Amino acid sequence: MSRVEVINGNMAAALAARLSRPEVIAAYPITPQTPVVEYLTQFHADGALGCQMSEVESEHSAMSILTGASLTGVRCYTATSSQGLALMYEPYFRASTLRLPIVMNIVNREMISPQTVWGGPQDSLTLRDAGWIQLYVEDNQEILDTTIQAFKISEDPDVLLPINICYDGFYLSHMTERVEVPEQAEVDAFLPPYRSRHIILDPDQPMAVDPLTNGNLLMEYRRKHMAAQQSALAVIERVDSEYAAAFGRSWGGLVDQYRAEDAEYLIVSMGSVCGAIKEAVDTMRGRGVRIGLLKIRSLRPFPRKAVLAALEGKKGFGVIDRNVSFGTGTGILYQEVRAALYSAGARFPAASFIGGLGGEDLTLELVASALECTVETVKAGKTDEAARWLVRAKKGEGR
Repeated sequence: MSRVEVINGNMAAALAARLSRPEVIAAYPITPQTPVVEYLTQFHADGALGCQMSEVESEHSAMSILTGASLTGVRCYTATSSQGLALMYEPYFRASTLRLPIVMNIVNREMISPQTVWGGPQDSLTLRDAGWIQLYVEDNQEILDTTIQAFKISEDPDVLLPINICYDGFYLSHMTERVEVPEQAEVDAFLPPYRSRHIILDPDQPMAVDPLTNGNLLMEYRRKHMAAQQSALAVIERVDSEYAAAFGRSWGGLVDQYRAEDAEYLIVSMGSVCGAIKEAVDTMRGRGVRIGLLKIRSLRPFPRKAVLAALEGKKGFGVIDRNVSFGTGTGILYQEVRAALYSAGARFPAASFIGGLGGEDLTLELVASALECTVETVKAGKTDEAARWLVRAKKGEGR
């Protein structure tokens, strides 16, 4: 039976990693990910985590070590944030193109400059096309459950790709919530030991890995890599269903919906802000406005068919982004949704919103204003080409 604990998001990630029985962990601390490393180190010191803990001097070294470890056929885990993710840029790419099923929590934090340590998913979203699977979660329970699921997804023979589980720095990493923590035996039954499908490195039979590759072979590697991303769509859905059968909790797989079935309007977003959006949806439903939430969980691979299915029969939608897509005038998720619709020849009035950058609060008032503006925009039959900025009014000023 699961036990109930009140823990922060970083502890939820660390517990999930421990329960998944990684054999090698290499990580370097960086705000707001630091407690994940501290918790795991304490588990190891207490004898509660039986793995090789590698103390490294940087995030570049951490991912490099895990690349080598994964090539020996063992289960690997790490976590990072922001500038740490930037420092591991080179081996981050190599891990995906070598098709290594490494699991990594990213505790989302804005990229600098200007200098900031506060939350925001610009760090992971900037690397959305580096070949990793990227899942975004809303609360601490979803952190724990999705991190456990991530090992099964990435290690699936139809996938064999590294995976990020991304959660909002400070809003989730340092905030405490009620979390149901499964027993080790339950996780063992759900997640069997890892059996590598790669040629395993052997010191007695040395070989070159990642040699200079010509364009003909590179084309083949990229084609298979992209095919694996598409295969992951079905695997993510299946693993979520299996987890629900084992533990009684489903997170929707690729997307999750809230009061969306009979909605006329949808708000699309991801991450912790979805909690405030649900509150605003309930308020507007009380006023007779049929609006709902479409929460994107998988940004890579992007769930194009699931988004199209959710929007079918709707009058239009709005997207709340906590990031920017430079050169477009809107946020990244807004661009992704519109691209999915365009590819299917679908047209909907749409509103774009950007807020919550650098840890700035996306208050219930701001979220509610975005929902109201979405309804007005859709009724007018308009589509935003530039984002509307959700900013709290200064004292003495109107909104």
